[in-house]
Amino acid sequence: MKTRIFYLVIGMIVFIISYFFGANTNINLDESKIIKEQFEEKIKGIDEVGIFFNNIIIALGMFIPGLGIGIGIFSGFGTGLVFSAIAENNVTLQNISPLAILITPFGILEIFSYGLAISRSAMIIHDYFIKKIPWNRFLKPTVIEIIIVVSLLLIGAVIEWNMIEQFTKGPI
Repeated sequence: MKTRIFYLVIGMIVFIISYFFGANTNINLDESKIIKEQFEEKIKGIDEVGIFFNNIIIALGMFIPGLGIGIGIFSGFGTGLVFSAIAENNVTLQNISPLAILITPFGILEIFSYGLAISRSAMIIHDYFIKKIPWNRFLKPTVIEIIIVVSLLLIGAVIEWNMIEQFTKGPI
C-alpha cells in the first residue's frame, strides 16, 4: 500500500509540475491569441458530457504503460499553456496563481485521477517489464483504478460545468 501511495503522489506531482511549466511558459501576444482561439473553438458548445469525454480520453491514455507518463506530461503542460494564453489577455487571471485552478473541487478530482493513471502506467512498466511480474497480477487493480478514474472524472465534469454555468450567468 505504501508503494501504491508513493507512485500516486509522484504521478500527481509529475502532472502538477508539467502544468506549472506550461502555465509559466512565456508566450507572446500573437501566440496567446492563437492558443486561446484554438481552445475556444475546441470547447464551443461543450457541456458536462463534453468535459467528461475530453478528460476521460486523456486519462485513459495515461494508463498506457510508459506512454501514459508522456501523455500526462504533455496534457499537464498543454493545460498550463492554455491557462497562460487566457491569462495573457485577462487582468484578473494575471493576478491569480495558475496553481489556484488546481485547488478547485474539479481540479482536485482531476489531479488525483491523472496522478492515479500516470502512476499505474509507471507501475506496469516497473512490475511487468522490469520485475517480470505476470500481467494478470495487476490486471484487476488496473481495472479498479480505471473505474475509479472514470467515476471521479464524471463527478468532476459535473462540478466543473456547474461552476462554469455559475460564473458565466452573471447577475440576474
